[in-house]
Amino acid sequence: MKTRYIVYTLLILLFGAFVAYRIKANSEKAGAGGRGGARGGAPGGAAAPPVPVNGIVVQPKNFSNSLSVTGSLEANEQIEIRAEVAGVIKALNFQEGSNVRRGQVLLKINDIELQAQLSQALTREKLASETEYRAGLLLKKEAISKEEYDIALADKRALQAATQLIRAQISRTVVVAPFSGRIGLRSVSVGGYITPATVVASLISMDPIKVIFSVPEKYAQQMRNGSEIQFTAAGSDKQQSARVYAINPGINATSRTLQIAARASNPAGDLLPGSFAKVILPLATISDAILIPSEAIIPVEQGKKVFVSRNGKAEEVIIETSTRTEKEVLVTSGLQAGDTVLTTGIMALKRDSPVRVKITAN
Repeated sequence: MKTRYIVYTLLILLFGAFVAYRIKANSEKAGAGGRGGARGGAPGGAAAPPVPVNGIVVQPKNFSNSLSVTGSLEANEQIEIRAEVAGVIKALNFQEGSNVRRGQVLLKINDIELQAQLSQALTREKLASETEYRAGLLLKKEAISKEEYDIALADKRALQAATQLIRAQISRTVVVAPFSGRIGLRSVSVGGYITPATVVASLISMDPIKVIFSVPEKYAQQMRNGSEIQFTAAGSDKQQSARVYAINPGINATSRTLQIAARASNPAGDLLPGSFAKVILPLATISDAILIPSEAIIPVEQGKKVFVSRNGKAEEVIIETSTRTEKEVLVTSGLQAGDTVLTTGIMALKRDSPVRVKITAN
């Protein structure tokens, strides 16, 4: 019996020792695995593989800086044709939509009553002139006093003034074109009664035509009279030239812009007032300018940043920019010649991320 108890005791001790050994071995294995994960962040403790990205090498070049703004086309001269006096229209001497010349008679109002008044005034004026003439002869003979002659002279001059007034009223019944241009659609007809408030038609001078546009105030100091600009009108891809002739003397306080006017030749009348215009305004030419693709820029709280590759790792660089073109942005600080700017995969990058860069053409 004692031998059996001794055997059972030995078996229990051996089993306990085996269990303790297994627990210790598993603990050591788990600790070794944890240390390996802390070293590499990858299976087996290996370093993370480099991220494949595209990039460009910054190369300074000459940059013809230009500003693109929107504007509108306006007539060189534009008025609404109106009569100065009320009356019945006797004649309309123009065709709608046709060109008229300066001084051409456009409209005539019936002046039959004024003509009758003029005839009567001329008769009175003639009689007063004869009376004044006879009074002058009698004054020389001292047959009448100087006072009597002065009365006759005053009557003559008063009637002459009355005649001139009627002639002026008659001249106001004729409407002439104040400048050469194209006349629009009429709103009256022969025989109709009009007043000075009635708009007969519009008269527009379109050659040259004005290009009106505004630029941000930061470019105000670069604007000059005589500068040549390029523009395209809505509905046309043809680029036109115009020359700046007037610059507003002050900045608009609401929009913080400066208004500018230019003139363009329009002999065929293809450019129509009221049309939208896209204006390209040349600014100063910059030598050794640094331009990078717009997709390489990431907006951040401090402004803008890019990733550059240095020693095989991605590095963040804060930059300042200026003019933007369709594909590129002008960098004013933060980059220098020879920097490799990353252009793809940048949203997935972090500082010091390993990268494998494929250089592309800039």
